[in-house]
Amino acid sequence: MSLRVDTNTGLIAPARQVPSPNCDARPDGAQADLIVIHGISLPPGEFGGPWIDALFTNTLDPVAHPYFQAIHPLRVSSHLLIRRDGELVQYVPLHRRAWHAGASSFCGRERCNDFSIGIELEGSDDQPYAPTQYQVLGAVIAALRSAYPSLAAGQIAGHSDIAPGRKTDPGPCFNWPHLYALLDAEQKTRLV
Repeated sequence: MSLRVDTNTGLIAPARQVPSPNCDARPDGAQADLIVIHGISLPPGEFGGPWIDALFTNTLDPVAHPYFQAIHPLRVSSHLLIRRDGELVQYVPLHRRAWHAGASSFCGRERCNDFSIGIELEGSDDQPYAPTQYQVLGAVIAALRSAYPSLAAGQIAGHSDIAPGRKTDPGPCFNWPHLYALLDAEQKTRLV
C-alpha cells in the first residue's frame, strides 16, 4: 500500500477524511514521538456501520443502541482508524492533538495525547484482527516514520500500556510480533 503524508496539512492519502471537532493544538514545542494502538468496535463486538465515525464527530445517536446512551456525550477522537476491510479513515490532522489517550502516562510522561499519534483498529480484545489491518497498519507506521523524524526512532504502545487498569485495548488478540515483523520487513525494503 502506497501512502503519502503531507506534513504541511497533516493529512495522509489515500485515507477517507472525516474531520473531527475533537482535537486541538499540541502544546508549544511538543511533537509526536509515540504511536498508540487502540481497538474499537461500536456497539462492542460488532463491526461495520457508521458508529465510529459518529462517535468521533459528536453525532452518535443515543437511541440507536442501548450502549450509546452512556458514551454519546463523550468528546473523543483518534488520528486514524483502520477498518476490518483495511479502509483507512482520518479524523484529525497528524500535527494536531487528537483526544484518544485520556488519562495516560508513558515512560514517566503524562498526557500522552500531547506527544502521540493515535491509531484505532476496528476490533475487540477477544477476536483476532484481520490480516489486512496489519498490512495497512504497517504501511501507515512506515509512512509516519518516514514523514516525521520524531517518530523514526519513536516507540509504539497499546492503549493498555499507557492507561493500565483503565484500558485493555488493543487486547490479547493483537499480534505484536507480527506487526514488528512487518515493520522490520518494511525497513529492510526501504534500505535496498
